[in-house]
Amino acid sequence: MKVSIEVNGRAVAEEVPDRTLLVHFLRDTAGFTGTNIGCDTTSCGACTVLLDGESVKSCTVLAAQADGHAVTTVEGLAEPDGSLHPVQRAFREQHGLQCGFCTPGMIMASVSLLNDNPKPTRDEVRAGLEGNLCRCTGYHNIVSAVIDASGQEVDR
Repeated sequence: MKVSIEVNGRAVAEEVPDRTLLVHFLRDTAGFTGTNIGCDTTSCGACTVLLDGESVKSCTVLAAQADGHAVTTVEGLAEPDGSLHPVQRAFREQHGLQCGFCTPGMIMASVSLLNDNPKPTRDEVRAGLEGNLCRCTGYHNIVSAVIDASGQEVDR
């Protein structure tokens, strides 16, 4: 089937098998490899992207379900001049990147969280990111990054 998706502001239309997952469409067809495949079971959140502004785990969405919609990946957050999105910048500054494998999904889930709740508490950040796993076990810096991105003071 032919699928047409706006990815990071760019129209991508390709013939794909009906059962193609959105994550595979993004990585293999559209070439946006910032979205990682962690578990293929919706457990880890490494594949989180924004679908029409809402965070979704792209390993549980068919590309056909995204047909005619807009998807934003981590590559789509930075400005055209390369300046980082405030959440990306806060992850770098608060050392929330760690090994980096979960980072794209964490950043996308954080952007969605901050869109819904611009001034979350640390507990609200932890609850908002509970669908994303960091196997480095370092959530403290990730939570600090989200607090920083929200413009609140980061307590140490």
